[in-house]
Amino acid sequence: MKTLIGGAVAAVLGLIGMAVWWKPFLQILSGAIPFTLLLGGGLALYLGFDELKDTWKKDDTSFDTPVPSDDSEKYKGEIEELKKELETLKEEKEIATPEEEEEKD
Repeated sequence: MKTLIGGAVAAVLGLIGMAVWWKPFLQILSGAIPFTLLLGGGLALYLGFDELKDTWKKDDTSFDTPVPSDDSEKYKGEIEELKKELETLKEEKEIATPEEEEEKD
């Protein structure tokens, strides 16, 4: 509630101040507009240049991609060895399971 009353008082005082000092208000406004346009234009230039650099990086990805090496063949060989080892372990487990059941009886 205090904020509402404070805002209303500030708005009324602002309107009275603009009515009394209309010409100085316009003078300040006429000085602030070019400054605001200068800052806004500088910000737009900076952001546009940054976006342009990002598109250059996106188009220039051919130099960043690593050249595939012979590691893929090495890893494929390791995978095949591990698959064979897994199959032998499964077969050993199947063979060991009936023997363990006979020992329990």
